[in-house]
Amino acid sequence: MKAKKYLLFFLLGYCIYIAIEVTYRGYSFRLMGIAGGLSLAGIGMLEDAGLRCFPLAFQMMVSAVLITAIGVSYLLQQVAQLAWTSNPKSFISVVSGLKPISLFGGQLTISAETVVTIIACIVIMVVLIWFVNNTPAGHAMLAVSEDRGAAQLMGVNVNATISLTFAIGSALAAVAGALLCSSYPTLQPTTGAMPGIKAFVAAVFGGIGSIPGAFLGGILLGIIENLSKAYISTQLSDAIVFLVLVVVLIVKPTGLLGKKVNVKV
Repeated sequence: MKAKKYLLFFLLGYCIYIAIEVTYRGYSFRLMGIAGGLSLAGIGMLEDAGLRCFPLAFQMMVSAVLITAIGVSYLLQQVAQLAWTSNPKSFISVVSGLKPISLFGGQLTISAETVVTIIACIVIMVVLIWFVNNTPAGHAMLAVSEDRGAAQLMGVNVNATISLTFAIGSALAAVAGALLCSSYPTLQPTTGAMPGIKAFVAAVFGGIGSIPGAFLGGILLGIIENLSKAYISTQLSDAIVFLVLVVVLIVKPTGLLGKKVNVKV
């Protein structure tokens, strides 16, 4: 019950955030009411569906570690603004010198940053799958994720495993940040705020605990966002992405490639 309450508060707070964003960017109060109403309707749908159907994804969402990580990220953003101001700064692309790829007689052009990003994601996904399934550290990660207490009884150093997991995640976040700023070479303290939230959404979308699922979730998230910007509205593209996430979790609570996990109580 506590997890459900905390999740509802989290979603309610995000609704308030959406309302503030809508107001700040100059949209009408009517549109703000529609956005808030749809968000609250989504909360009601989640409540009716029963949050206990989402044992793994939502336990992680309401965990103290995740909440702390989000809080620290906002703290670092504010500290960075105080230290370097919020004025945009230029970023030199890490893939400079490579030429874009032209297809169909120049009708379709793919930038070098996009090509490098796709290749890097595929390589990282393959390496991570191999690491998790074929190394002692990867087996320890799987054991801790399945049952932390049992893993500790079997001699797994739980704290070291968690630290290693966060270190790998931080390194991958650095790679993602370099690729992101290569595509959009304007750097601000808040540059990674929305991409960080969308990365978590992509992981939940594809299935928490599934590395290929996170990759698939990211691809589908990008396609949905760009189609929304092209055919619906650039201002509402983020809201559409989160709405699709809610629908997917209601239809398939474990995500696209996630597996149902039986939680011991």
